[in-house]
Amino acid sequence: MATTESFLSNAQNLQKFLTLDQRGKIMAEYIWIDAEGGTRSKSRTLDEKEGGYTPDDLPIWNFDGSSTGQAPGDNSDVYLKPVAVFPDPFRLGNNILVLSECIDNDGNPNKYNFRHETAKLMEAHAAHEPWFGLEQEYTLLDLNDRPYGWPKNGFPAPQGPYYCGVGAGKVVQRDIVEAHYRACLYAGVKISGTNAEVMPAQWEFQVGPCLGIEMGDHLWLARFLLHRIAEEFGAKVSVHPKPIPGDWNGAGLHSNFSTKEMRQEGGMKYIEAAIEKLGKRHQEHIAVYGEDNEKRLTGRHETGAIDQFSYGVANRGCSIRIPRECAAKGYGYFEDRRPASNADPYQITGIIMETCFGAV
Repeated sequence: MATTESFLSNAQNLQKFLTLDQRGKIMAEYIWIDAEGGTRSKSRTLDEKEGGYTPDDLPIWNFDGSSTGQAPGDNSDVYLKPVAVFPDPFRLGNNILVLSECIDNDGNPNKYNFRHETAKLMEAHAAHEPWFGLEQEYTLLDLNDRPYGWPKNGFPAPQGPYYCGVGAGKVVQRDIVEAHYRACLYAGVKISGTNAEVMPAQWEFQVGPCLGIEMGDHLWLARFLLHRIAEEFGAKVSVHPKPIPGDWNGAGLHSNFSTKEMRQEGGMKYIEAAIEKLGKRHQEHIAVYGEDNEKRLTGRHETGAIDQFSYGVANRGCSIRIPRECAAKGYGYFEDRRPASNADPYQITGIIMETCFGAV
């Protein structure tokens, strides 16, 4: 089993190998989102380019969509259109990760491509300077789909000592968390922190603040890195919103949002106006806020009920939470606590923009 030390040591050894002459070539890992809300990737060799690559410089590629549930077998080619480029923390050197949109052969976005329309919304309402910060909760599982560190039979002690816990018996697989944190920083992902969560074997990382479409790009890349690192440690990553039934916290993707109007003096009136709009479209938001979210949004375990809309100051049992500091200052941001951990960040940020400012 890998450790952070061995993982980083291997990475350093790999760097020595990769900094050898690659004969003017680099490796580009093309990454895309599949039909099940996961990531896929494959590699290709490109000529090294002085100054590096931008998305517009990179070739459009393709993959077999019939093997990922994204296209029928008799018309299976799906195109990969590069949209964001990151340094590769695994291969190091000048090698890159290429986040890509999926485009059908008729030139239209694939039905699982939620980025395309959200990017239009962000561009149309760019004058509002929308900032997002997403809090990704996840659970680490062993290869038998049991939360890491849990007894083979029965359950661990009740929740209480695990949140932000330190020490054996409180947290597990911190090595994965540390390696992921460093990989995100190396790749330029705007990861802003991490912590152990309320349920044992559950963790969280935060990405943001990000401007507009950058939020979805950075969170998806962070998800890819997490799965890729957990692979090295022989662990699985679950983003199911209720991985263990019963008296255990679920997993969310709490979404923080503000505009330049909300961040200025007097911004509370813009925050309250946005919350009023969100309340009127509660069901539309729930529809895109993740599968199996009804198992999590029960009104218990720091959630609001799925069939009710509510908001309050410093209240984690509401749909929308206004941080106490923001209420005291009269400006800042609000937190939408409804999205599930498996929700698509493009859909979350897109519908928030649509609700607050209107469709394109």
